[in-house]
Amino acid sequence: MAAFPYIDPVAFTIGPVQVHWYGLMYLFAFAAAWLLARRRAAQPGSGWSAAEVDDFLTWGMLGVIIGGRVGYALFYDFAAFRANPLELLKLWHGGMSFHGGLVGVVFVVWLWGWRHSRSILQVLDFCAPLVPPGLFFGRVGNFINGELWGAATSLPWGIAPGPGASPRHPSQLYEAGLEGLLLFILLWRYSSKRRPPGRVAGMFATLYAVFRFAVEFVRLPDAHIGYLAWGWLTMGQVLCLPLLAAGLWLLFRKVPAGGESVRPCGTKKR
Repeated sequence: MAAFPYIDPVAFTIGPVQVHWYGLMYLFAFAAAWLLARRRAAQPGSGWSAAEVDDFLTWGMLGVIIGGRVGYALFYDFAAFRANPLELLKLWHGGMSFHGGLVGVVFVVWLWGWRHSRSILQVLDFCAPLVPPGLFFGRVGNFINGELWGAATSLPWGIAPGPGASPRHPSQLYEAGLEGLLLFILLWRYSSKRRPPGRVAGMFATLYAVFRFAVEFVRLPDAHIGYLAWGWLTMGQVLCLPLLAAGLWLLFRKVPAGGESVRPCGTKKR
């Protein structure tokens, strides 16, 4: 068992302004997405320009932040946000819903694609491999904030959240490793070859849903929500079910002959 390595949630202070690690994680996430998108767009025949990448990611950031906060309010803590709507602006307090952020991004993808005459599946295929690094940084931010701990465990890597506390699963780090690092590696490799439209996005949705559903078995639910059914089903698992269904549909749907996704990421023309 290890003690929780307390890290001040405030990374540094500039005058009266406190810069929180949680906010910095979002900056790291968007920077990683921008670098990966620029690399992908630079490949011959990608069909994307650097200017389009910059424009799309600006829209994407808004979709993630607005969707994530609104989704958290609707799915996890509606009463608190209704009592104080200004909490939506306090990102440093945490409280972001991946599923809400995903809905926000899908809406942005549809709107941006419509404005630029691109299909929603083409844009989703392009941006899906850019997401896992952001999930990694987000879960590291949860760990630094000391939130979203797992259930009690006797395993040697359990971490005690505080003095006298029982060791718990570091579920934030499980998710960082699965939804962030492993998902990125698998998705990057999968998208290294041409795929029919929607396949890359479907692989992302399917794997994320499976990884998140699995970790939820050892991650404690929000105290004010608890388990929804059978003593183990959590809100996160419920929200993963439609995502899993959509992912499997995209993976196995019949694609018209000649349909082809965007240029594979990080590879030369083959």
